Amino acid sequence: MPQPIVSTNDFVVKFANVNGSGSASANELFAKCVLRKGVPVGTRNIFPSNIQGLPTWYEVRVSAAGWLGRRGGVDLMVAMNPQTWDKDVASIDPGGYLLYDSTKPLPPSKFREDVNVIGVPLTEICNRTYSDARQRQLFKNILYVGALASLLGIEPEVVEGAIAAQFRGKDKLIAPNVQAFRLGFDYAEVHLNGACGLKVESADAVGNRIFIAGNDAAALGCVYGGATVAAWYPITPSTSLAEAFQKHCNKLRVDSETKQNKFAIVQAEDEIAGIGMVIGAGWNGVRAFTATSGPGISLMQEFFGLAYYAEIPVVIFDIQRGSPSTGMPTRTQQSDLLLCAYASHGDTKHVMIFPEDPTEAFEFAALAFDLAERLQTPIFVMLDLDIGMNDWLCAPLAWDDAHRYDRGKIMTAEELEAGKVFGRYLDVDGDAIGYRTLPATHPTKGAYFTRGSSHDRFAKYSEDGAVYVDNMQRLLRKFETAKALVPKPVRRQAKQPTRFGAIYYGSTAIAMEEALVALDAEGFHLDTLRVRGFPFSEDVAAFVDAHDQVFVVEQNRDAQLQKLLVNECAIDPARFISILHYDGTPITARFITGAIAERMTLATRRQAAE
Repeated sequence: MPQPIVSTNDFVVKFANVNGSGSASANELFAKCVLRKGVPVGTRNIFPSNIQGLPTWYEVRVSAAGWLGRRGGVDLMVAMNPQTWDKDVASIDPGGYLLYDSTKPLPPSKFREDVNVIGVPLTEICNRTYSDARQRQLFKNILYVGALASLLGIEPEVVEGAIAAQFRGKDKLIAPNVQAFRLGFDYAEVHLNGACGLKVESADAVGNRIFIAGNDAAALGCVYGGATVAAWYPITPSTSLAEAFQKHCNKLRVDSETKQNKFAIVQAEDEIAGIGMVIGAGWNGVRAFTATSGPGISLMQEFFGLAYYAEIPVVIFDIQRGSPSTGMPTRTQQSDLLLCAYASHGDTKHVMIFPEDPTEAFEFAALAFDLAERLQTPIFVMLDLDIGMNDWLCAPLAWDDAHRYDRGKIMTAEELEAGKVFGRYLDVDGDAIGYRTLPATHPTKGAYFTRGSSHDRFAKYSEDGAVYVDNMQRLLRKFETAKALVPKPVRRQAKQPTRFGAIYYGSTAIAMEEALVALDAEGFHLDTLRVRGFPFSEDVAAFVDAHDQVFVVEQNRDAQLQKLLVNECAIDPARFISILHYDGTPITARFITGAIAERMTLATRRQAAE
């Protein structure tokens, strides 16, 4: 039997539960207890798309080094779901630990010889203490948190403080939860002393970082970015963004004197109606957005074309999930890039921005409204379920009170009155962006008719081929203008010169950073570029040109970012090596390290043979 894993502040705990059993709050409580010890954690909630009954998992990555992405592998499994027992036990690393409810004995065949078994009679303790069936179920979860605290060396006062914080405002729940915690803690203190080689020791590695989900951060970014209208239709995993926007608006967008709302949030009858309302609000000069996922993006296609062609500023948050069709609604992917980049029929190109974590979700959400009005076009903020619905430890959200919104080119009443020439689609200064007027700007001047049909520079309907080509070419030039406005890519130079590079984006970054350190330690060096916006800046093509081979790491089957790079930058596909992960779980550092190391080894051998 392998030696038991012994590690302090560096391990993975995974909880296997039944959806709807009340385990989520207990598992989150455990993660927050580790944070209160000053040790960074990365959490991932892997849950089914039904209300209750199916398996759910919650991973807590404890990492003094600050690695917050999924590592891969499990050091301690809390197995509370008989349906997934065999799979859960199989996932434990050799020498790891299995914590389970030992009320009923299990045959030896249900265990592994290379895993250390820790039994706690959770059901027996609950049945002995509580008579209410629901209490027995709920407090069983708090009991195993108590047992974990004892096994891992987390002091009782840390957990009790976390319980008090979690149930603040519901004070009557604090005492019974503390009692349940103590039942599990005390049992482990007496019966399980020394049973686990994993420990949490106090540290000071969390700093002033916050623990927040990307959808919540993005919603707050919408508020600070000046959004006052949201229209949406519920769809996982975007619903919590719209709900968070309402929560933030209720605090920040209600007139202190009149108590009147200074915002409008509409749950539309479907996604098509939602985007239609947002476009109408954008045309009226309001900063407006919708939040959706892949199926909603599919339904909104024709309206995207209208906003692109009529040049109406709107913001769309795409919280990507497993696709196609219904796919895996509660799993993560980066599978909507091509769908959004060329959304709608005909020749259409859209601007996309790619936040890497909740901090950038906040920043890019606010930025999106400036971009939309500056460019007078739809802006897609490409999040995913991993960022959107999981809590991340990240830098505090910061806002510059001196920031002034970029409303773009708006013709004023004074300019119109002075006789300034107004052509809604007239390029007057070479950036391919015309001036717009807002409704009621002037009683008689500056009006124009908005339609999705072909029009000339003065918004007059025309089916003349030359007029159509002139307009389409200007839209293409405007897309070039966008290159200088979207967030620049972030480049990282390897420790030594290398002919290998890697490109990645979005939530992949957190695992990629860890993988790069592991690859360096193995002697595999590569430069990297984190792409943050589309259209791609000239820096992207230059990065590819500087390397013989470039890995493109992304979370979809069809190498969508690679295809965009080939299509938009005219790069030979042979220059790229795809590293693709798309099983619906967030990509891990182990996966990236193994895949890149294998391919770099093969490439080096091939070169030597030649």
